[in-house]
Amino acid sequence: MVLDEVTPPVVSFVIPTYNERTTLPATLRSIDALTTTYSYEVLVVDGGSTDATRAVARKHGATVYHCDGADVGPSRHIGARHATGEWLAFIDADTTVSPAYLDTMLEFTTTAGIGGATSHCRVVGCRRAKIAEWTVNYLFPRLSDPILPGFNCFVTDTAYFEVGGFLDVPNEDVDFSRRFGEEYRTATCPAILVETSARRIESLGLTRTLLYYSIREWRRRTSPSP
Repeated sequence: MVLDEVTPPVVSFVIPTYNERTTLPATLRSIDALTTTYSYEVLVVDGGSTDATRAVARKHGATVYHCDGADVGPSRHIGARHATGEWLAFIDADTTVSPAYLDTMLEFTTTAGIGGATSHCRVVGCRRAKIAEWTVNYLFPRLSDPILPGFNCFVTDTAYFEVGGFLDVPNEDVDFSRRFGEEYRTATCPAILVETSARRIESLGLTRTLLYYSIREWRRRTSPSP
């Protein structure tokens, strides 16, 4: 149930964008198609798009905010600051959610008594995308510090701000996940609840994509904290 004037949202979807006119409609349509009785709101935080991204977002009823030319972490954080839901659902503009996403994630987190979660995903695109899919679904949850990927991160509003939220650092979701995991239990819902694009792998290739994220992780580890 989309937020109306009298129903406070249970969940706030936060979507960072930059020139996402072609991908954002599918993301927003998937949210529109949720089969849920829970109220929710949709916040798009745009990083200065030069295409029709903001118009697309408004057409679908999203509230649009602006973030000046920073990395994606500050965009996610601006959305969180303006959100009014008890839970924050961070997804990307090339990610779609299943109709059962909201009910399944709320039941999973409530039953487990945890502060945050992600779910299994499907990475669509080239055949090499299946390697990325396996990594997210089966490797990330087994790490000593499990990662809540930025395209599929579901946390309580209170817990988010207690750990400081997303920062302006490379690999902002790894940084956030590790700080979050120090204070709150997290888990991975085994249901496949989102699909996300393999467009970076398609553009750079698997080897260069791995190098890209490795360099960002090195920068994250060696840079002074914001």
